[in-house]
Amino acid sequence: MLSNSEILSVLEMLRNEHLDLRTVTLGISLLDCASDDIKRFTDKIYDRIVTKAARLVALCRLAEEKYGIPVVNKRVSVSPIAVAAAPFNSDQMVAVAQTLDRAAAAVQVDFIGGFTALVEKGIATGDRALIDALPQALSTTQRVCASVNVASTKAGINMDAILLLGRQIKAAAALSADHDGLACAKLCVFANIPQDIPFMAGAYLGVGEADAVINVGVSGPGVVKKAIDRALAENPHLDLRQISELIKRTAYKVTRAGELIGRDVAEGLGVPFGVVDLSLAPTPNVGDSVGEIFQSLGLRAIGVPGSTAALALLNDAVKKGGAFASSNVGGLSGAFIPVSEDLNISEAARNGLLSIEKLEAMTSVCSVGLDMVAIPGDTTAETLSGIMADEMAIGVINRKTTATRIIPVPGKKAGEYAYFGGLLGESIIMAVNNAQGENLFVRRGGLIPSPIQSLTN
Repeated sequence: MLSNSEILSVLEMLRNEHLDLRTVTLGISLLDCASDDIKRFTDKIYDRIVTKAARLVALCRLAEEKYGIPVVNKRVSVSPIAVAAAPFNSDQMVAVAQTLDRAAAAVQVDFIGGFTALVEKGIATGDRALIDALPQALSTTQRVCASVNVASTKAGINMDAILLLGRQIKAAAALSADHDGLACAKLCVFANIPQDIPFMAGAYLGVGEADAVINVGVSGPGVVKKAIDRALAENPHLDLRQISELIKRTAYKVTRAGELIGRDVAEGLGVPFGVVDLSLAPTPNVGDSVGEIFQSLGLRAIGVPGSTAALALLNDAVKKGGAFASSNVGGLSGAFIPVSEDLNISEAARNGLLSIEKLEAMTSVCSVGLDMVAIPGDTTAETLSGIMADEMAIGVINRKTTATRIIPVPGKKAGEYAYFGGLLGESIIMAVNNAQGENLFVRRGGLIPSPIQSLTN
């Protein structure tokens, strides 16, 4: 239970500190819609989504009015389409994506996730068809998000899949060149993907999940920053242990508020409540930035020496606070550092204080990875694959989730700007080491074996 002072603190978060519920995501299983007839399959999945999610947006609005906490995004995630639509070819997979898009529009959700393949140990027929369909599927839909899990600590790293995805990302960027490669912003490539992520673009409903479930994503970078600023104004001599404790208590309050709303919506829909994903996910709005937290901690900007240690402190404190508040913490839960979605992080990159190499180092302790990173359009597919492979290795060796959401912006070079709009924001295009010549390491393909850390049973 919250004390009176903590209740007043939550009210202050609402009024002045950008506290919101970033997403309520309804997961819907499509596995029993299976069919080898494409029309029957698309009709069944459309009807399933529209029926299950019909009241989602309305219930979220009722919860907003009841608790006074905004629900920024209402979303749907579905079973991995590479599994549910396994019999179909790539053209038919595009038709499935377009059906998902129509269903999402019909129920008025912001995004629908689950155009997903799980290929960490090999590529099945349905997986290949889905990956082949990615450029067309993502460039011809507005709300569909995709994810591909190419690595895990237990299985290793599927380099064949990574090389294939490097080419598909380039193709998706070309098909959406008039929007700075926007299609790529809807694709996450993962190592160790959780089954219950509510955040896009990685959300999907795992095959071990219930028939339908509500997962919520709570964010609060502005809340954490203001809490630190207030505490340091009262006592400038707080040490890092004390600041960690402060962040932990703040995360506790934010998690409790998010679970309250999530359970309310789940009860209204008559489905189980799943998890709270407590991730400090920024937006392009001033005062809602993860990068600003680094400045409150005493760093000039994210990216300068000390940034990785600061992020480790932040991520750990957020997880501890969430775990204390709820037994249903899941998803990614930690701190996101998406370049284009955070004005402060984008500014650090523009000023040369944050390089892609430092960003990669920081992903060893953050919740996601190289997120919403715009790079030059002439970056080769093999360089893209090499960047992804490096990021996957960080996740596999450290037994954590990592991901990439990289956008090679067609026709633009390092130092220019890419504009994605809405929550996806805008960003300086970051320079990459686009070494010329063949990358024979990446082209060798095969499976990088699972590390010794995988032998845990």
